Amino acid sequence: MSLMTHWPLAGLRLTTPRLELRLPSPGELAALASLAAEGVHDPAVQPFTVAWTDVAPEQRAQSVLQYHWRCWGEWRPEDWELNLVVLQDGVVVGTQGISARDFVIRREVHSGSWLGRRYHHRGLGTEMRAAVLHLAFAGLDAQHAVSGAFADNTASLGVSGKLGYRDDGIEHHVVRAQAAVLRRLRLTSEQWREHQLVPVKIEGLQECLPWFGLGSPHSSSGS
Repeated sequence: MSLMTHWPLAGLRLTTPRLELRLPSPGELAALASLAAEGVHDPAVQPFTVAWTDVAPEQRAQSVLQYHWRCWGEWRPEDWELNLVVLQDGVVVGTQGISARDFVIRREVHSGSWLGRRYHHRGLGTEMRAAVLHLAFAGLDAQHAVSGAFADNTASLGVSGKLGYRDDGIEHHVVRAQAAVLRRLRLTSEQWREHQLVPVKIEGLQECLPWFGLGSPHSSSGS
């Protein structure tokens, strides 16, 4: 009996022209933790609302492991967080996630991601977020996807702009004891259909649908 009998999410795959996204194996999760230890962003800035990177490298690595384990252990159809490892030519380059609460009712997902610093500026951020947006809208019949980035995070805001997100207000945060403005962003299913920049294929979704609170598939593949 395979793991997918009890944990069908292990068989979910998203593929784009350059990338594959899936739940990480133990070895891939270790590689992701090591990548975080090497660095995720310029140390002079803090792009995350939770400053998990403002710690020693080994602590960053441990937090990646614990975060993934916690999300797996706490998964419920009404409150889930899917964190996929991103691979390019079989090499772990980062992670891309989507999450939702009461998805069956709200039809809204939130996305979050990071890339190892040495993989920045290659257009991978756009491609991997396009993959999970395809999963959300084409596969799960989402109506909205929300994201956010601090006003000085031009890279993240640029990805959102390419994919069709629009401004959805602001939030005030404190980052490293300084005031910071976070721009909220929202993408509707109609806007997503107008900004599909990347072909995406989904495999293994049908068996996972009950884990997202859905009883029947909307789409198991697409481009």
